[in-house]
Amino acid sequence: MMLSGFMYYLLRPLVSFLERKKINRTLAILLLFVAMIGLFVLFGAVVWPTLQEQIQNFMKNAPFLVQGLQEQFTQLQRTPFLSRFFQGESDIAARLSEYLNNAIAWVTNSMTNLITVISSIVVVIATLPIILYYMLKDGHKLSPIVQSLIPRKYRKEGQETLKDIDSALSSFIVTRVLLNVILGILLYIGFLIIGLPYSLLLAVISVPLNFIPFVGSLLAAIPVVIVGFIESPSMALWALVIVFVAQQIQDNVLSPIIYGKRLDVHPLTTVLLVLIGGDFYGIIGVLIALPVYMIAKIIFLRVYEIIVAERVEEVPSAAKGADYE
Repeated sequence: MMLSGFMYYLLRPLVSFLERKKINRTLAILLLFVAMIGLFVLFGAVVWPTLQEQIQNFMKNAPFLVQGLQEQFTQLQRTPFLSRFFQGESDIAARLSEYLNNAIAWVTNSMTNLITVISSIVVVIATLPIILYYMLKDGHKLSPIVQSLIPRKYRKEGQETLKDIDSALSSFIVTRVLLNVILGILLYIGFLIIGLPYSLLLAVISVPLNFIPFVGSLLAAIPVVIVGFIESPSMALWALVIVFVAQQIQDNVLSPIIYGKRLDVHPLTTVLLVLIGGDFYGIIGVLIALPVYMIAKIIFLRVYEIIVAERVEEVPSAAKGADYE
């Protein structure tokens, strides 16, 4: 249902655009489904072969990656400038290698055991188009139904609140997808320029990680720097520069143009939301923490405005009654 809602907000503007072009709503939805199938076919023909090859190479070379990291760190400890900082810390390389080995083993096992979740994936693929079709076809009927449940006295405010929530979710989802896809393309181009191994795989991993607010960019940078460091310390530095430049372009150039100031959430609030969401519902909680906060904030502010407005109306009425007495 969450994935269907996500896709609903992505495709709804396109359905509305086709409707304005005098195309029947049902036909517009079916045309979008055909276009999505075409995109999947294009992805399978153009992107997937390279991505599959890099995944297979990563799984095959995983033990050598740990060994390469240990060798690079050992050489780094022997440099005259850095050796003084690592005195008495000879086991750092072994500990880092152990952590990396565990992480790679977890990733490899997850990829290997992917077959065990194929049934769940099939269920999602089978049910998603059906749920999404009816959401796109009848989604506009939901707002009047919800409004009918609101007391008549507050129906106008309820309509405005639902409109604000719908606009905030649509803006947040569409712009985040657009920004993260552009970020992935920028990272892939940068990784190709510096010759970073597994460039496509790392760029693809970075896209979903960047959906995690604020801390997602840090998580996405970790595997990039590790792979670069295994190649050479200079490669790790260049990879970090690429990530930093791409993030700055996204945050300071693209985000103000595409998104503007419509999401006014302090970074500290974002971090706290991510921690609370992850503690309660894991990765799902991390992903939905910010949208849920946006909805709650809109509802709270609207209710607060109603309460204040009613109190302001009560004060003149009471004063008028006192003057009359």
